[in-house]
Amino acid sequence: MNVLKEIDFFTVIRERHAVRKYDPNVKISRQELSEMLSEAVLAPSTANVQPWRFLVISDRELKEKLLPVAFNQEQTATSAAMIVVLADLEAYKEVDKVYSQAVEAGYMTAEIKSTLVANLGKYYENLSPGDIKSSFLIDTSLAAMQFMLVAKAHGYDTVPMGGYDAQKLKEAFAIPDRYTDVMLIAVGKALEPAHQTVRLPVEDVAFWNGFGE
Repeated sequence: MNVLKEIDFFTVIRERHAVRKYDPNVKISRQELSEMLSEAVLAPSTANVQPWRFLVISDRELKEKLLPVAFNQEQTATSAAMIVVLADLEAYKEVDKVYSQAVEAGYMTAEIKSTLVANLGKYYENLSPGDIKSSFLIDTSLAAMQFMLVAKAHGYDTVPMGGYDAQKLKEAFAIPDRYTDVMLIAVGKALEPAHQTVRLPVEDVAFWNGFGE
């Protein structure tokens, strides 16, 4: 079992790299994966709807089933687990559950909760399916990034994956239509150092108070 150590935040963000070569003998317990996900979902979301959902695939045979769906990328089979990151396009219909918990925690009154739930219901009913999907993809991506940082803090490595057949993924794991795939994340222990990359300097990517200069 991995022992979580205090790691400086800046060390975490600097040492997180996309790792594609994993030690196939490393396992991560369901308990620790659950802890990591519980830390990942502290990420923000629009109106606190929390549309992210996670299909955790740690069974060896199921990872083998996922392998051709992910175009036979090696990390699919050798990582400790594969996280299928999904956005629930109907998450707004369950917002009463979220706000009821806020009432129980003493963060709002029942009256305020009722008003907010009613207003959110009207808001999402007036949005197009495309607008809802765009919003929830952003929210879910925030949680996915947070998961990768959390994993590094736990001493593990990750790689986000967009290379897979979305339709075959849904078919292989009977994913209901209400969920849309966002990405796959492999998580485990690096077998060898990640390929080093560079980032553009801030001067190339940041504009201050406009684009005039």
